Amino acid sequence: MKATESPGSTSLHPGTGAAGLPEHPDVPARLLIVEDEDNICRVLDEVLTDDGYEVDTVTTGEEGLKALEEEIYDVVLLDINLPGLSGMDVLSVAKSRQGDAQFIIMTAFGSVDTAVEAMKLGAFDYLRKPLRTNELKIVIRRALDTRHLLREVAGLRRDLPGTFNRLIVGRSGAMRRATDLVQRVAPTRANVLITGETGTGKELVARAVHDLSDRSRRSFVAVNCSALPESLLESELFGHVRGAFTGAVQSRRGLFEEAAGGTLFLDEISTISPAIQVKLLRVLQERAIKRVGGREAIQVDFRLLAATNADLSRLVSAGDFREDLFYRLNVFPIWVPPLRERKEDLPLLANHFRLRFAKENGLEPPGLSDETLARMAAYGWPGNIRELENFVERSVIMYPGARTIPFELPTGESATAEETVLAELGPRPPRTGVHPPGARSGAVAPGRRGQDPRREPADALPEDQALPGSRHPAGGRSVGGRRAAALPTMVAPASGRES
Repeated sequence: MKATESPGSTSLHPGTGAAGLPEHPDVPARLLIVEDEDNICRVLDEVLTDDGYEVDTVTTGEEGLKALEEEIYDVVLLDINLPGLSGMDVLSVAKSRQGDAQFIIMTAFGSVDTAVEAMKLGAFDYLRKPLRTNELKIVIRRALDTRHLLREVAGLRRDLPGTFNRLIVGRSGAMRRATDLVQRVAPTRANVLITGETGTGKELVARAVHDLSDRSRRSFVAVNCSALPESLLESELFGHVRGAFTGAVQSRRGLFEEAAGGTLFLDEISTISPAIQVKLLRVLQERAIKRVGGREAIQVDFRLLAATNADLSRLVSAGDFREDLFYRLNVFPIWVPPLRERKEDLPLLANHFRLRFAKENGLEPPGLSDETLARMAAYGWPGNIRELENFVERSVIMYPGARTIPFELPTGESATAEETVLAELGPRPPRTGVHPPGARSGAVAPGRRGQDPRREPADALPEDQALPGSRHPAGGRSVGGRRAAALPTMVAPASGRES
């Protein structure tokens, strides 16, 4: 509902936030009025409801605290002189329960000392009775703007450490197709389903969709659905009311509400239970949620992005995933290719990680020779970008300033690929027999206890220097009766550091 303007007044629409940004386009701000005079309560309720706010009123401090335990408010109008608990008593307790809410103190017996004390307790502003409608509206608008800015700063602080990591690196045809889809869908409201193997960078693509959308200045809220049990995931997504379950001592917003005006990213969507699937489908249809233990439907405005490394269509056919939810999610699919299908991007990625980790750790970056890059390109990288990232990070730490990052194809990798690389590059230089400080040639390497040290090559690196996991014999090692894939290892640089 639109605000009514009077001559000379500044109208307030609850959908307007700081710097002209929409607060939450479809979600009105919620206000609590704690005032013992019924006529003032009634007038404030009518005026603020007409402006489009959701308003609750109570007449005592005790009722105010109970309301703050059961519901979540954006702004609280709090009278100082209340029967029983005073406004100051309520304020001193309530700020610890709802740190997000902005408290505006009202009193007919104000003084400078009282105002200073209220501000010290966390009040946003201080109004003297009789209240003037225009002034009240302006103060409420400023309180909502401040609340929004504080949440935005908190989100930026949370995201800032990863900002450097959110670059999509690659010029291959497969990645150009993916980034073109990102640019096409980002400005829309469509749900996006991002698919690809583990470690391909699906969350990076999701963040790119958010960053290029008109929601980019709002929250990007990510949750890994596979990391939480069903009961906890339900509470995280939908929130809960006080007393909904053991330990729910106060009401709490869920991630759908935290993502209001922004983007909610559900990673590993294929792992959610049938019960959560039903609730998610209802939210996508009605754009409203009910907190766990609550009855009230709460309108939510969010953009949904989901990701999975599973084939959802097969899960639908097997009866493990709801077909109607699949079609809701799969409005705009984006497939992220594995590293083995974008090998031309490997030099760019390796160089990006090399420089990044050197800068983060204050180290001189090692080089990357053509020989090393050719050997890396011949490897399959089953862990995709994440495996490459971990490999380069450890290499930077172990070989700062070296002429090249050392890399050796595992013996169990495709013999044809390795023989081809070796034929093109010529014979490998001999290893230098590097051992960590304090190690002795022929000593039992960590993780090899019980083996005869004489069976270990004298120039082999200890197991804890194998990348990205442990050093495996030819053809891999046996795990649970299956043969695991062999992984690449580092070898000592052929010619030390650059002079």
